[in-house]
Amino acid sequence: MPRDPIAARREYAGPALFSYGFRPFFLFGALWAALAAPIWMGVFLSGGATVGTAPALAWHVHEMVFGFLAAIIAGFLLTAVPNWTGGLAVMGGRLAGLFGLWAAGRAAMLAQGAAPVAAAIVDSAFLVLFAAMIWREVLLGGNRRNAPVCALTSLLALANIGFHAALITGADWRAAQGAAIAAVAMLIALIGGRITPSFTRNWMTQRGMSDLPAAMGAFDAGALAAAGAGLLAWILAPMDWFAGALLLIAGAMHAIRLARWKGWHTTAEPLVTILHVGYAWLPLGLVLMGASAIAPGPVPASAALHALTAGAMGTMTLAVMTRATLGHTGRDRAADAWTRLIYGLVVAGALIRVLAPIALGAGQYAALGAGAALWSAAFAVFVLRYGPMLVAPRR
Repeated sequence: MPRDPIAARREYAGPALFSYGFRPFFLFGALWAALAAPIWMGVFLSGGATVGTAPALAWHVHEMVFGFLAAIIAGFLLTAVPNWTGGLAVMGGRLAGLFGLWAAGRAAMLAQGAAPVAAAIVDSAFLVLFAAMIWREVLLGGNRRNAPVCALTSLLALANIGFHAALITGADWRAAQGAAIAAVAMLIALIGGRITPSFTRNWMTQRGMSDLPAAMGAFDAGALAAAGAGLLAWILAPMDWFAGALLLIAGAMHAIRLARWKGWHTTAEPLVTILHVGYAWLPLGLVLMGASAIAPGPVPASAALHALTAGAMGTMTLAVMTRATLGHTGRDRAADAWTRLIYGLVVAGALIRVLAPIALGAGQYAALGAGAALWSAAFAVFVLRYGPMLVAPRR
């Protein structure tokens, strides 16, 4: 007979860091975000061409998407999937081994040029194994509803393999980058589209409010389909007017979707409000990407892309990381001054990164450095404030 998941967790006697998936991946994923962005900006502003021996821009893109974001996605899903399926959580030696693969990938990318094929194998192994583990738990648990989440993790793993193949052969890696960013954006639309209205409804109900978020329905399904179609068209032809039009439609639908969740009622609790702020970056990013495809002059592609990455992905990861850490370590779900600082830093950093290329043109570089510093500081403060919670036993 399979082991009882609750009994298995009670019997766990190893280090607290490896008792839950969110603990090592949130901690070291945030630490890597705090370090990798300044490394890139230092190389970029100094005119350098490589990080280690890898092309600097390729290294930056890879480590933000397949390094930092992949770690946070892993931490979240390794914690959430057992709740979805009632299955046995990954912890102890299995979790330590999976985390070790992720860490080995970061080291391999720093030395990527010395042995690119070996670096590709080491780095790709983490996401391939992680996707297989998520598929296994969802299928064994009969949780077919979350098969799209599994499919998106598989797409992320395949995009990483494609990225490495492009680096090794000298091909263009931007298609792999696009596929990965589209996969993460759809994960935000799917999972963020569940937790944001759900947590908002719970918070409002506890306070006796009646103007509750709209329930999930046909409009939400249409918004998800529109985002999927727009992002697929963007992957295939990123500067095509048709892809731009689809992205504009998708962005408008997700803006309406967000408005239906009544986030303006939650300003008394930043831990809830930040979910709405993070999700707001998704329609903004889709609209800017659509506008950039149609009129690339006024809206540079880099600004539009960073609305999705630095904006939506950076803000939503911190929104989820802070909330999950507080809840799963036995603390009150309320934002203290440090948490509010984290939110302010990540939003300010993303705004500067998006607006600088649009507003400043050739004079954008000092602003880009400032934006990267603020964005990275948000993750550094998370490590300082939440790191002790992540390595200590639950209260």
